[in-house]
Amino acid sequence: MPSSQNFPIILRPQPSPSYRLVQWLLVAPIFRLLFRGRCRGMERVPRQGPLVVVANHGSHLDPPLLGHTLPRPVSFMAKAELFAVPVLGPLIRSLGAYPVSRGASDREAIRTALGRLELGWATGIFLDGTRQASGRVEDPQLGAALLSARSGAALLPVALVNTHRALGPGQTWPRLVPLEVRVGLPIPPPASRRRPDLEATTRACQEAINALLEAPSASTVGVNPCR
Repeated sequence: MPSSQNFPIILRPQPSPSYRLVQWLLVAPIFRLLFRGRCRGMERVPRQGPLVVVANHGSHLDPPLLGHTLPRPVSFMAKAELFAVPVLGPLIRSLGAYPVSRGASDREAIRTALGRLELGWATGIFLDGTRQASGRVEDPQLGAALLSARSGAALLPVALVNTHRALGPGQTWPRLVPLEVRVGLPIPPPASRRRPDLEATTRACQEAINALLEAPSASTVGVNPCR
């Protein structure tokens, strides 16, 4: 059985002023107006308690959009080199991202993520660990499942639709295509830290996210506000 951490009962930190400022003055207009952003399934997001948010990764737009749309603060594990990118680095840091050095041990990354969970943040992890040109989950890594097993936190699958078309790998300028954030049902932690259990949970996350990506668009189904 997963070893649950001794988290406080109330686990919903208040976003900092800079977090709120960046969200509503920068990310919100870009997502809602330029990209005609929509959301679906936000009622499925647990409002407190440890939570590992797992998503596909097709664009550098993904961390700020995910941090803006979910109805609780999300802290992201991001490649350290992204923090040196002008505009993007300060933006993702203000939205709760923290750097993980390329080549750093899994143990170090997991320890940092556990610390964020203890502070009450939901922790966001892109399953592939790097952007995919297809926008789908293609080569999922086991880090999210291991973090879930270590903490006892459920995993929440989230699909970021069309971000790979808006500003995917190799693109210099964005394309103003409609974006949508879709939230699935929480997935329980792995039964143990053994590799077969981690792999089974990782596959479940991959399948859930890709199924959300393949669902009908917001134009043909009901959507709910992002907040």
